[in-house]
Amino acid sequence: MTLLANPGTGLGADVEHLRRRLAPIAAQLPFEPRVFVHGAPAGGEAIRQHYFDEGPRDGEALLFLHGNPTWSFMWRALVRAFSDAYRCVAPDHVGCGLSDKPRTYPYTLTRHIENLERLVDALGLERVTLVLHDWGGAIGMGFARRHPERIARLVITNTAAFRSSRIPLRIAVCRLPVFGSLAVRGFNAFAKAATFMAVERPLTPEVKRGYLLPYDTYDHRVATHEFVRDIPMGPSHPSWSELGAIEEALPRFADRPAQILWGERDWCFTPTFRERWERVFPQAEVVRFPDAGHYLTEDAGPALVDAVRGFLERNP
Repeated sequence: MTLLANPGTGLGADVEHLRRRLAPIAAQLPFEPRVFVHGAPAGGEAIRQHYFDEGPRDGEALLFLHGNPTWSFMWRALVRAFSDAYRCVAPDHVGCGLSDKPRTYPYTLTRHIENLERLVDALGLERVTLVLHDWGGAIGMGFARRHPERIARLVITNTAAFRSSRIPLRIAVCRLPVFGSLAVRGFNAFAKAATFMAVERPLTPEVKRGYLLPYDTYDHRVATHEFVRDIPMGPSHPSWSELGAIEEALPRFADRPAQILWGERDWCFTPTFRERWERVFPQAEVVRFPDAGHYLTEDAGPALVDAVRGFLERNP
């Protein structure tokens, strides 16, 4: 793939369309939408990837990476809190949020990492702090494995970047042929269920609307299903080797300042995953939120912001 257009330029119609899409939740997400274009392969179409880029361009970069079935919306409180002093970049993975959602596309871990590489290169981000959640952990550490010199700090929240033999039943059923597609894409069961299964504190109707806004049609839920299908549970899976390489590379970052923030009531990324991260990064600051679930940014609220702020200030 090649870059067709510089980010944020020559794309006025696309940006205006995104502003209209964001209008129903503008009060919650008062950021300027931006578009990066991944060039088209032979016989294909260019892919537009949405991202937010708030704060001073010469500030230290915080790179926020979401998972499934969320999007950059989940980082809104942290972006608001830190964009006065830091450059806060929060992309939507292709297929997610306000990014394009092509029907036929290799929604694989490797491709998501490659997309992130292009975006980071185009934005000229160096010495970034990765802020990771859910699939953002594997994608972000996949980027880190390829570009270790660009990683300054790590903020790790309810995620994994290593192989596991465990998959919760309620996620496993979404991988079943026919049923999985019907549930996830037909009824939006995965994203809707997450708005109450992934939190300990009920979301307001406005916040639920924000999480579900991009996933309003069968076609717009394609990546929600493909992310579930891309969970590698054995060597025969196409993403198994990529995740294995990421796992093997994790100890290289044991010299970087790291913070592990964990919602202890997460039924998917349980405290067992936190303990695994603690073994990988014994130098990390660990903050446990005993009453928070998977959507830590929602359940922990200002306490999460305060924890991250303290970490950044202690590790300039």
